[in-house]
Amino acid sequence: MNIYLDNCSFNRPFDDQTQLKINLESQAKLFIQKQITLKKYDLVWSFILEFENSKNPYEIRRHTVLKWRDLATIKIQSNQEIVEYAEGLNKIGVKAKDALHIASAVYGKSEYFITTDKKLLNLKLDDIKICSPIKFINDTEG
Repeated sequence: MNIYLDNCSFNRPFDDQTQLKINLESQAKLFIQKQITLKKYDLVWSFILEFENSKNPYEIRRHTVLKWRDLATIKIQSNQEIVEYAEGLNKIGVKAKDALHIASAVYGKSEYFITTDKKLLNLKLDDIKICSPIKFINDTEG
Protein backbone atom coordinates (compact mmCIF):
# COMPACT_ATOMS: atom_id res chain seq x y z
CA MET A 1 0.00 0.00 0.00
CA ASN A 2 1.35 3.42 -0.98
CA ILE A 3 1.27 6.11 1.69
CA TYR A 4 2.33 9.75 1.77
CA LEU A 5 3.50 11.59 4.88
CA ASP A 6 3.50 15.36 4.58
CA ASN A 7 6.09 17.68 6.04
CA CYS A 8 4.02 18.25 9.21
CA SER A 9 4.07 14.51 9.90
CA PHE A 10 7.78 14.14 9.27
CA ASN A 11 8.52 16.98 11.68
CA ARG A 12 6.05 16.01 14.42
CA PRO A 13 8.67 14.30 16.64
CA PHE A 14 10.53 17.63 16.80
CA ASP A 15 7.49 19.44 18.27
CA ASP A 16 6.77 19.95 22.00
CA GLN A 17 6.42 16.39 23.31
CA THR A 18 4.97 17.53 26.64
CA GLN A 19 1.61 17.95 24.87
CA LEU A 20 -0.17 14.59 24.89
CA LYS A 21 -1.68 14.86 21.39
CA ILE A 22 1.66 15.79 19.87
CA ASN A 23 3.39 12.97 21.71
CA LEU A 24 0.82 10.39 20.57
CA GLU A 25 0.98 11.62 16.96
CA SER A 26 4.78 11.42 17.12
CA GLN A 27 4.71 7.85 18.41
CA ALA A 28 2.20 6.89 15.72
CA LYS A 29 4.31 8.50 13.01
CA LEU A 30 7.44 6.70 14.24
CA PHE A 31 5.51 3.41 14.22
CA ILE A 32 4.45 4.06 10.62
CA GLN A 33 8.03 4.77 9.64
CA LYS A 34 9.14 1.52 11.26
CA GLN A 35 6.54 -0.31 9.15
CA ILE A 36 7.95 1.41 6.05
CA THR A 37 11.43 0.10 6.88
CA LEU A 38 9.91 -3.37 7.26
CA LYS A 39 8.37 -2.99 3.76
CA LYS A 40 4.79 -3.18 5.03
CA TYR A 41 4.02 0.17 3.35
CA ASP A 42 5.52 1.91 0.35
CA LEU A 43 6.49 5.52 0.98
CA VAL A 44 5.76 8.10 -1.69
CA TRP A 45 8.20 11.04 -1.75
CA SER A 46 7.74 14.21 -3.79
CA PHE A 47 9.44 17.29 -5.18
CA ILE A 48 7.38 19.46 -2.81
CA LEU A 49 8.56 17.46 0.22
CA GLU A 50 12.10 17.96 -1.01
CA PHE A 51 11.54 21.70 -1.51
CA GLU A 52 9.86 22.31 1.84
CA ASN A 53 12.42 20.26 3.70
CA SER A 54 15.27 22.18 2.05
CA LYS A 55 13.86 25.37 3.60
CA ASN A 56 13.96 23.96 7.14
CA PRO A 57 16.44 26.14 9.07
CA TYR A 58 17.29 23.28 11.46
CA GLU A 59 20.04 21.17 9.92
CA ILE A 60 19.48 18.06 12.06
CA ARG A 61 15.75 18.05 11.27
CA ARG A 62 16.42 18.65 7.59
CA HIS A 63 18.88 15.73 7.37
CA THR A 64 16.68 13.42 9.44
CA VAL A 65 13.72 13.96 7.10
CA LEU A 66 15.85 13.78 3.96
CA LYS A 67 16.98 10.24 4.85
CA TRP A 68 13.41 9.10 4.13
CA ARG A 69 13.79 10.09 0.48
CA ASP A 70 16.18 7.17 0.04
CA LEU A 71 13.66 4.78 1.61
CA ALA A 72 10.82 5.97 -0.60
CA THR A 73 9.61 3.43 -3.15
CA ILE A 74 8.07 6.09 -5.38
CA LYS A 75 9.57 9.52 -6.07
CA ILE A 76 7.27 12.06 -7.71
CA GLN A 77 8.52 14.92 -9.87
CA SER A 78 6.42 17.93 -10.80
CA ASN A 79 4.31 17.58 -13.92
CA GLN A 80 1.27 19.18 -15.53
CA GLU A 81 -1.18 16.63 -14.12
CA ILE A 82 -0.04 17.39 -10.57
CA VAL A 83 -0.19 21.15 -11.16
CA GLU A 84 -3.73 20.93 -12.57
CA TYR A 85 -4.93 18.76 -9.68
CA ALA A 86 -3.34 21.20 -7.21
CA GLU A 87 -5.03 24.14 -8.94
CA GLY A 88 -8.37 22.42 -8.43
CA LEU A 89 -7.60 22.07 -4.73
CA ASN A 90 -6.61 25.75 -4.58
CA LYS A 91 -10.08 26.62 -5.85
CA ILE A 92 -11.64 24.95 -2.81
CA GLY A 93 -9.35 26.77 -0.39
CA VAL A 94 -6.33 24.48 -0.02
CA LYS A 95 -3.04 26.40 0.22
CA ALA A 96 -0.63 26.03 -2.70
CA LYS A 97 2.04 23.84 -1.03
CA ASP A 98 -0.56 21.67 0.68
CA ALA A 99 -2.32 21.25 -2.65
CA LEU A 100 0.93 20.13 -4.29
CA HIS A 101 1.51 17.60 -1.50
CA ILE A 102 -1.97 16.12 -1.94
CA ALA A 103 -1.73 16.17 -5.74
CA SER A 104 1.63 14.38 -5.55
CA ALA A 105 0.19 11.77 -3.20
CA VAL A 106 -2.74 11.15 -5.55
CA TYR A 107 -0.42 11.00 -8.57
CA GLY A 108 1.73 8.47 -6.68
CA LYS A 109 -1.37 6.34 -6.12
CA SER A 110 -1.20 6.74 -2.34
CA GLU A 111 -4.13 5.26 -0.51
CA TYR A 112 -3.49 7.52 2.51
CA PHE A 113 -2.25 11.08 2.93
CA ILE A 114 -0.97 11.31 6.51
CA THR A 115 -0.82 14.73 8.14
CA THR A 116 -1.10 16.50 11.47
CA ASP A 117 -2.42 19.71 9.86
CA LYS A 118 -5.88 20.36 11.34
CA LYS A 119 -7.18 22.15 8.26
CA LEU A 120 -6.17 19.30 5.96
CA LEU A 121 -7.61 16.70 8.33
CA ASN A 122 -11.04 18.25 7.73
CA LEU A 123 -10.69 17.91 3.95
CA LYS A 124 -12.62 15.06 2.33
CA LEU A 125 -11.59 13.88 -1.13
CA ASP A 126 -12.72 10.95 -3.24
CA ASP A 127 -9.20 10.22 -4.54
CA ILE A 128 -7.37 9.71 -1.24
CA LYS A 129 -7.95 9.22 2.48
CA ILE A 130 -6.59 12.11 4.54
CA CYS A 131 -5.88 11.23 8.15
CA SER A 132 -3.64 11.71 11.16
CA PRO A 133 -0.93 9.18 12.02
CA ILE A 134 -3.14 7.93 14.87
CA LYS A 135 -6.17 7.46 12.60
CA PHE A 136 -3.99 5.67 10.04
CA ILE A 137 -2.91 3.14 12.68
CA ASN A 138 -6.51 2.71 13.83
CA ASP A 139 -7.59 2.06 10.22
CA THR A 140 -4.79 -0.30 9.27
CA GLU A 141 -3.63 -2.00 12.46
CA GLY A 142 -6.83 -2.12 14.52
